[in-house]
Amino acid sequence: MSAFMSVAARRAGAAVLAAGALVGTFAASASADPAARSHREFVEISGVQYNAPGWDNRSYRSLNGEWVDVTNTSRRAVNLDGWTLSGRDGRTYTFHHYRLGGRSTVRVHTGPGRDTYRDVYQNRRNHVWDNRSDTATLRDDRNWKVDTYSWGGDRDRYDRDRRWGNDRDRHDRHDRGDYRDGGHGHGGRR
Repeated sequence: MSAFMSVAARRAGAAVLAAGALVGTFAASASADPAARSHREFVEISGVQYNAPGWDNRSYRSLNGEWVDVTNTSRRAVNLDGWTLSGRDGRTYTFHHYRLGGRSTVRVHTGPGRDTYRDVYQNRRNHVWDNRSDTATLRDDRNWKVDTYSWGGDRDRYDRDRRWGNDRDRHDRHDRGDYRDGGHGHGGRR
């Protein structure tokens, strides 16, 4: 009878292992599914115009000549409500009631204006982005860092994913990350 029990126990053990492998296969394929990935993986800072064309003054044209493009590369819309875009000096723009469509870009202008689905405005009266050196940081509604875009100075040596956002200065850095950063750095202004 003990021989019969050991055969039954081996068969039961094999069935349990096979079921576990099957569940593991389904779990691995579900996590590889692009729809299952975090929305943060699909949203990025795709361009920055930190030096407005012409003279830097407080005209609406000059202020709105500064902008940051935020792009959703997925096919599904992403709710940006509560997401923030900030500079190294801590000035922060918060998205309110904004849904970024799939494969769409929204341009965040510095100056005043009327928000649309393609353009939003910070309604500031002074320039936000430093022409010499700065970092734009995009965070989600849980304060998780989604993306950063830096330019100027010696930042280029730390570069791991180069993107050209402004033809005037080829020292741009683009850094994607899903990690928290405790505070805002402080940098000089113009």
